[in-house]
Amino acid sequence: MQTRPRPVKYRRKNKKRLEYVPGQPGIELRPYQVVLRPLVTEKGTHQSTRHNAYAFQVNPIATKSDIKKAIQEMFSVRVEKVSTQIRHGKKRRFRNKMGQMSDWKRALVTLHGDDKIDFF
Repeated sequence: MQTRPRPVKYRRKNKKRLEYVPGQPGIELRPYQVVLRPLVTEKGTHQSTRHNAYAFQVNPIATKSDIKKAIQEMFSVRVEKVSTQIRHGKKRRFRNKMGQMSDWKRALVTLHGDDKIDFF
């Protein structure tokens, strides 16, 4: 079965769309503004001992390269890989209204085999 084509007025105008550039242009973040706090959880300690990977809460407008530079500068280690996630805020009830917690960004940083970060 063939579907009928979309009307012209509903077609996406790909030529007019702007390309997505992560982060906001013109904002230069310092290392202590990029990395907000380490995430010390049971899963995080397991990953740090077995896979040499550490989890951090980072600034939502920070890019992977910003995170890599900040970790290398703050902890003087060699970073091999950075993977990021946008964690969406949970829905919460505030008195009689439903609200939502704010979204935040999580970065999982994998270090070189010889390097290690001691939080405690």
